[in-house]
Amino acid sequence: MVVIGAGVVGAATAYALTARGERVLLVEQHARGHHLGSSHGATRIFRQGYADPEYVALTTRALALWEALEAAAGEELIVRTGAVDHGRPEVVDAIAAALADADIPHESLTPDQAAARWPGIAFEGHVLTHASAGRIRSDRTVEAFLTLAERTGLADLRFDTRVTGLDDHGDDVTVTLSDGTAVRTASVVAAVGSWAPTLVGGLLTGRGTGLPAIRVTQEQPAHFPSHLPDEAWPSFVHWADGDDVYGLLTPGEGVKVGFHGTGPVVDPDDRDFTPVPAEAERLQAYVARYVPGVDATKPTFISCLYDNSPDEDFVIDRVGPLTVATGFSGHGFKFAPLLGEMLADLATGGAPHPRFALPEPVPAP
Repeated sequence: MVVIGAGVVGAATAYALTARGERVLLVEQHARGHHLGSSHGATRIFRQGYADPEYVALTTRALALWEALEAAAGEELIVRTGAVDHGRPEVVDAIAAALADADIPHESLTPDQAAARWPGIAFEGHVLTHASAGRIRSDRTVEAFLTLAERTGLADLRFDTRVTGLDDHGDDVTVTLSDGTAVRTASVVAAVGSWAPTLVGGLLTGRGTGLPAIRVTQEQPAHFPSHLPDEAWPSFVHWADGDDVYGLLTPGEGVKVGFHGTGPVVDPDDRDFTPVPAEAERLQAYVARYVPGVDATKPTFISCLYDNSPDEDFVIDRVGPLTVATGFSGHGFKFAPLLGEMLADLATGGAPHPRFALPEPVPAP
């Protein structure tokens, strides 16, 4: 079995498969722990605060798997800082209702109460907090998945190895690699995020289906130096009147703040990694207004990729020998161990989650 991509989703899939006794060849076009995709960096948010009950349920399933992963890895991977949502009442109230329906403990606050608890943030509108949330040690998570897969003795990990061809034979596919090898397999998982349209688009078209319009953007959050101790920072989301904003502490680097999904469209193989000046200024202005616990004049900008589906739902499905995973739209990392299990299920013959499935193939005339 071949897994393409060693970001968090591919790494989680390789671990899930090897844990089931499957032999896996994991190939990654870049170096181990590279910074050229969507999984790099030290922190991501774990939160259960969705207005959509289906996603809330998925966070609960994911959280149990996170705890199992931590036990297997022997290290803390989610630091339970709690999370706070604030801003537009209709959004925050819908999140509160979804958490209540799922019996997830949460608390509603006034902006003044929230500011007294978290003086580093300026709040507006309605405010909601839940304690099961926090920050994921994201770089450690990817490495934990890879190391655990290696420990099974069933994983062959190849980095700096690009897939140069996928040849569909009907019941199986030949994966040709840049090192000159070719592997014929009945099951290949393409967990390649922003590279999915170019890598698997042709194969899917040949089978009468295709990906939704995946929009690849270069996002530019930044770390800002904090005036406050680390324990003063929850993960936070501001449902603002303009673009939504997220933030969390990255210990040793500052508080990471970014607009959600506002970056320019890019080719993932041809990026400049440079923030758009006007957007950089807009982010600093936002931080000066709403994150008083940091120095807004000293940003350290970060560059990362979003692979956005039109509705921000994931794309996870199998067509013939190919299982594809993309469209994580900036909110997929928190589901990583669950995504690994879902993809392992598909790769070994399971059924797709209906919400994340590709369009049905069009019958040949």
